[in-house]
Amino acid sequence: MTLTERTAARIDELVAGAQAQGRTPCLVAAVVRDGRRVHFSAAGADPATGAPTPDTQFRIGSISKTMTAVLVLQLRDEGALALDDLLYRHLPGTPVGSAITIRQLLGHASGLQREPDGPWWERHDGPDLDTFLAALTPDKLAYPPHRAYHYSNLAYGLLGAVVHRLTGLHWTEQITKRLLEPLGMSRTTYRETEPFARGYVVHPWHGTLHEEPRTDAGAMAPAGQLWSTADDLLKWAAFLAEPDPAVLAPATLAEMCAPVVMSDLESWTTGHGLGLELVRSGERVFAGHGGSMPGYLAHLWTHRASRTGVVTFANAYTLHGQRMAELSRRLLADVLDGEPERPAPWQPAPEAGEPHELDGAWWWMGREFAARYDAAAGELVVTPVTVPGTPWRFTTEGADVWRCHSGSNDGEVLRVRRDAERTPVELDIATFVHTRQP
Repeated sequence: MTLTERTAARIDELVAGAQAQGRTPCLVAAVVRDGRRVHFSAAGADPATGAPTPDTQFRIGSISKTMTAVLVLQLRDEGALALDDLLYRHLPGTPVGSAITIRQLLGHASGLQREPDGPWWERHDGPDLDTFLAALTPDKLAYPPHRAYHYSNLAYGLLGAVVHRLTGLHWTEQITKRLLEPLGMSRTTYRETEPFARGYVVHPWHGTLHEEPRTDAGAMAPAGQLWSTADDLLKWAAFLAEPDPAVLAPATLAEMCAPVVMSDLESWTTGHGLGLELVRSGERVFAGHGGSMPGYLAHLWTHRASRTGVVTFANAYTLHGQRMAELSRRLLADVLDGEPERPAPWQPAPEAGEPHELDGAWWWMGREFAARYDAAAGELVVTPVTVPGTPWRFTTEGADVWRCHSGSNDGEVLRVRRDAERTPVELDIATFVHTRQP
């Protein structure tokens, strides 16, 4: 499967234009759909290594945070921590630990200052964990917790420390064992591995290149250390769209995509979940993250509903005239507009048996609802008719008890009420009683 010629040409045109206007040695974009790469586009070349390929490494910066967040949620699902635990519980003695929670750290709502003290960590080798923690002081809180969105690299250094203390293994070992190896991301590494694009700062006046150092972030690595390729990061985009349950429960990934805080309080177009940036693009919501390190820009957006994602890389620290996040969002929107997901073909039902006893019309407050038992899925599907809405899908939890897992009644319980002859006469959905008569 590939993109149509027209959509592919549009993506190539945008990438070429962004590379030329942005003044970056090379720019890469790749598209994934249903777990497969459907397009790769590159413009320009690295003077040191030539034209990039899907196997060329770039530094991904803060996209590393999404993997740190998944590690933390895995540990939560295993019972090692709770999202509302105070940081102090897992890092005893930390001067800021008695005021902020794991959830707030994940969602950039902790109030912590953006960076650790000392030289700019992105351009210098970082300290070890003990030195990093010893440097913390109570004045690192820039805001009261959860007063407002405030992006914090320091928060993710602390989350990496939590992972280390809980498991006894370095963040790097956990990333490799729990995520990279199970997902086949063998070209995502802690340090650069050939072939990799060199990273540059472009002189603003005469366009010459200055190659940037490639540092080891040390204890700050969970905030932005990793290197990856287009093909590997597409695997991560596909995972964020539809996770492998052996790695992370789909319900947990959905929880990560629920806003913890809105980062744009004027228009409510952007927010932050548990480690994932969220942005509204028209009627769609994209989840992902951006990244930058000296000499590199990267971005990843995924549209979970269509299992489609885009990753972009540049080997310059600045893309003149535009933001990498906007370019990536435009690329993904163009793919979705040009290649709308086709509905599954209608298939005739097998030979019908006896209708399910709950099938048919039900009424609440003069509104009609149509119930249908989906035998293949083992679900009772209740669809609003009078005022159309998202169907409610229920799975049984015992005799006459069903649990909803979609729509406005997600999580609520349906109880079947019967008359003396054991005929169903009411569906009690969270105290809203539906009857056979209007």
